[in-house]
Amino acid sequence: MTTRKDRIALALTEALSPVVLEIEDESERHHGHAGYRDGGQTHYRIKIVSEAFVGKTRVARHRLVTDALKGEFDDGMHALAIEARAPLD
Repeated sequence: MTTRKDRIALALTEALSPVVLEIEDESERHHGHAGYRDGGQTHYRIKIVSEAFVGKTRVARHRLVTDALKGEFDDGMHALAIEARAPLD
């Protein structure tokens, strides 16, 4: 069985071919807050650098990331903090 973190990495790698991808599960920091579930895997922070972001606004970059992770949101991921950059940003 794969973790949500593994599935996030796979989805973003397939969709955006990042040169940098860091994923942090911050769920425990949100214990007792909206969207938290026992076992975590609900709140994440990612740093992603991809050529796919060249010439795109911050909103467009975030939309590419969230579109790639729609299945995870549908499956219970509650929150995602995103730092999305192009290689030369």
